[in-house]
Amino acid sequence: MNNQMKAIVNTQYGSPDVLQLKDIERPTPKDHEVLIKIHAVAVNAGDWHVLRAEPFLVRLQSGLFKPKYTILGADIAGRVEAIGNNVNRFKVGDEVFGDTSGVGRGGFAEYVSVREEVLTLKPANLSFEEAAAVPVAAVTALQGLRKGGIKAGQKVVINGASGGVGTFAVQIAKALGAEVTAVCSSRNVAQARALGADHVIDYTREDFTKNGKQYDLILATNGYHPLADYQRALSPTGKYVMTGGTNAQLMEAMLYGPSKSRNGRQMGNLFAQPNQKDLEFVAELLAAGKVKPVIAKRYPLAETANAIRDLEAGRAQGKLVITL
Repeated sequence: MNNQMKAIVNTQYGSPDVLQLKDIERPTPKDHEVLIKIHAVAVNAGDWHVLRAEPFLVRLQSGLFKPKYTILGADIAGRVEAIGNNVNRFKVGDEVFGDTSGVGRGGFAEYVSVREEVLTLKPANLSFEEAAAVPVAAVTALQGLRKGGIKAGQKVVINGASGGVGTFAVQIAKALGAEVTAVCSSRNVAQARALGADHVIDYTREDFTKNGKQYDLILATNGYHPLADYQRALSPTGKYVMTGGTNAQLMEAMLYGPSKSRNGRQMGNLFAQPNQKDLEFVAELLAAGKVKPVIAKRYPLAETANAIRDLEAGRAQGKLVITL
């Protein structure tokens, strides 16, 4: 068996220009690891944040002067090629998907060896490409909605409903019984309706924070409003959760959210974490047809740098997926 594989490697921090397609040694699974032959891997904002080491705090986990892990890519989908000793959940031939961001990433390659607890079985009704689009974005959406205390019958706003997290948040909120208002640009209105949103607001025509309505939960996956605007749009016991946006937005929610959380309202942000149980919950929704990934564009492995550039530029209406 050939011990080599192709991978997109970065040995230094920088722009997507530093990424190189190389032939490197294929990994061997350790005791609790599973070797996956990757069929598809999605691109996430976390990939370019780590690539560029922005914000600077990224270096504390990823390496101060150069990357500790030289292959990016967290969202993987593929087939089990081999298993290490003490692997109990999977067998050779299983089709799986998962989030490797907590164990060094490594998805922009033909193979990756990861601990079994980051994986779950792929729903049979999903392609590998669809499955790769799920883990980071869908689990972030689920954790954000849960942090906001989502309940059936609540009025929920998804601000940034056309991106990777937003498209999942609209569908998961609907599956959990909420009345969902999707906020997006003109070109994404039809898509938001197709995903099941009860109401769609085109932010180029209307500011949902100034229409006099109040909501039980606002999940901000992108787009910007001052915290005071979000506060005005919350019901007396409403919650605002920020899951995505610029570094300035992140700091604003983290530093000033607690001081604005008063009289029943709560405001803050979410640092999503990989979670196998949450991914299994999403997999059940996917298998039942209640949630479906939205793929904006597909790229071959050699064009990974272009995929990251497109994501940074905000061109994605859904997920960007690398196919192998």
